[in-house]
Amino acid sequence: MEKISPRLGGGEILFRMVLFTICALIFLMVAYPLYFIIIASVSDSTLVSTGKVLLFPKGTSLFGYGEIFKDERIWTGYRNTLFYTSVGTLVNLLFTLPAAYVLSRKEFKARKYIMFAFVFTMFFNGGLIPTYLLMKDLHLTNTPWVFIVPFSVNVFYLIIARTFFESTLPPELYEAAAIDGCSHFVYFVKVALPLSKALISVIGLYYLVGHWNDFFTALIYIRDNELKPLQIILRDILLSNQVFASGAGTGGDSGGYAQKYADQIKYGVIIVSTLPILVLYPFLQKYFEKGVMIGSIKG
Repeated sequence: MEKISPRLGGGEILFRMVLFTICALIFLMVAYPLYFIIIASVSDSTLVSTGKVLLFPKGTSLFGYGEIFKDERIWTGYRNTLFYTSVGTLVNLLFTLPAAYVLSRKEFKARKYIMFAFVFTMFFNGGLIPTYLLMKDLHLTNTPWVFIVPFSVNVFYLIIARTFFESTLPPELYEAAAIDGCSHFVYFVKVALPLSKALISVIGLYYLVGHWNDFFTALIYIRDNELKPLQIILRDILLSNQVFASGAGTGGDSGGYAQKYADQIKYGVIIVSTLPILVLYPFLQKYFEKGVMIGSIKG
């Protein structure tokens, strides 16, 4: 039998047209700035600064990208950031997920006190100077581990994961596994984690983006140029308008040459720093759709 689609009334058609128009405008407001950065990164800086580049690139040149990728500091920063991001995210998940599972178990009597200790740190801390002195006494300053060890657990994500385990995994599931002789550790690894792919993907991406964008940690604790992440190096390029490690753009002909393509370099730096995250997000989008209500209280 053929399905007969219901006829839409005039009010419904008008509503859909208005809704489509609003969604299209919101999409343009979000997408155009990114599009403009892309076309500005390959357009003549003079035309960009005078407002003549709006929809299509003009005076197309890849000089900015060429100079950015010639700078050895960029590759050093990418190497460091990839290490801090991958290892840091792995450590975050290794600490956050087991802690959230343990704190979600109602039979664990001390969970309220431990959870209070975690939450307390969200509202109160020693401040920047005491924290710096602590990192110095722990010999973490000017080492790669200052990006990883002190930030092993984000309390907000811990609360989300704990709520997910409490509300999504029914108690009967563990009771059935316990009858078969399953311990909490085996249950967590073989049952809880496979059922928590959306949680792991969402929290993992949040941790990953946090590590990728982190520059304040390096600004405070890192002095060695070989340990600086990509964000600090890109910040230095933007502030000093230099693209050569030897100091191009600081005077003479080379300075004028770099200044001529200043906007290309600045917008190119933005693309270089955000492209990996933009490429990764579509592969995790399906988990965001499933996990949009992760941690919410269901009733």
